[in-house]
Amino acid sequence: MTQSALALADDARSSRPRARRLATNTGATLALAALAVGTSSAAAHADEHYTVRSGDTVSHIAKQFGTTVSAVRDANGLNAAGFIREGQTLTIPTGQSAPAAAPVATAGTHTVAQGETVSAIAARYGSTVDAIVGANGLDARAFIRAGQTLTIPGSTTATTVTTATTSAATGTHTVAQGETVSAIAARYGTTVNAVVSANGLDARAFIRAGQTLTIPGATTTAASTTVSTSQQLVGSTFLGRTYPAATVASANENKATLLSIGVPSTSEMQAKVASTARQMGVDPSLAQAIAFQESGFDHTSVSPANAIGTMQVIPTSGDWASELVGRELNLLDPDDNVVAGVAILRQLLKSTGGDTSTAIASYYQGLGSVRSNGMFADTRRYVANVHTLTARF
Repeated sequence: MTQSALALADDARSSRPRARRLATNTGATLALAALAVGTSSAAAHADEHYTVRSGDTVSHIAKQFGTTVSAVRDANGLNAAGFIREGQTLTIPTGQSAPAAAPVATAGTHTVAQGETVSAIAARYGSTVDAIVGANGLDARAFIRAGQTLTIPGSTTATTVTTATTSAATGTHTVAQGETVSAIAARYGTTVNAVVSANGLDARAFIRAGQTLTIPGATTTAASTTVSTSQQLVGSTFLGRTYPAATVASANENKATLLSIGVPSTSEMQAKVASTARQMGVDPSLAQAIAFQESGFDHTSVSPANAIGTMQVIPTSGDWASELVGRELNLLDPDDNVVAGVAILRQLLKSTGGDTSTAIASYYQGLGSVRSNGMFADTRRYVANVHTLTARF
């Protein structure tokens, strides 16, 4: 597995180097690209001001203040790309104060890691999205933010992953806001492919809130199984770089999650990469070459920098990819992970005027860094490898 690139959030908005040079945030980054921010407990009726720091993106800032990307853009006269620079002062339009959390009789707490979603947290504790939304006064989109402490109704302090009891029977599940097929499959102890087949979903496994899914092999009652997250599945160093403990811990949680939910085979992931690239107007050979270089089409791959899945996307880059495609992407979900990687590659090709070598280098090193520093030695090797692999696919 190569070191992920994708330290690209908001593309040329940052001159940051690739992911392995960036994973220095002390906040853990559990991997769902639905990097969302909940409402603040403080009243916020007037506009606020924020000074841009290195590595900030418009989406990150918007979610930090509980507003939207478009609102921040409009308030500051930014273009559609949302370019911002370090030291720039932004006006942040804010809304109403957050609603109070609904009381619960029995509850535990969970501190949100960067990139987590309510659906993933609900599955982890054997709870439901609706229960957590209600207990914490979240809005209809269930926005949460890194560092936020959530009340988990009826949970214990143990980490749990919900799996179905073994049965030949078929059950049903009503999709909650923010849920993905992979999370639902994990909850009921089945696989993504099984749920897709049972419900006639397309290759992208699109589902919508309120949809009723048939769950093959599920029972109506799911059993909670405690899973240890202390096992070291991902090391702390890569190419001589040692990553912060919080980042490595997040990487290990993500790796454990991917192993527990079950993922498509490498051949299935390769097919997804090729199909998605064709749909998004990217050379399938190039997309497959990058995916193979990054992960060998192994969707359980997670790097010490918390680069996730087949396309090895870090959470901040997944956030940017979500902006590019206009919807929240879940990096643990096989389809969303591929969409994120291909969307970023497509944008890099556009930003470099179709210069394939520079786009490849930027996927690994970051476009801003390539423009500022040129290609590092390891980047040049990466580019050469990808060009060689392109001919193979």
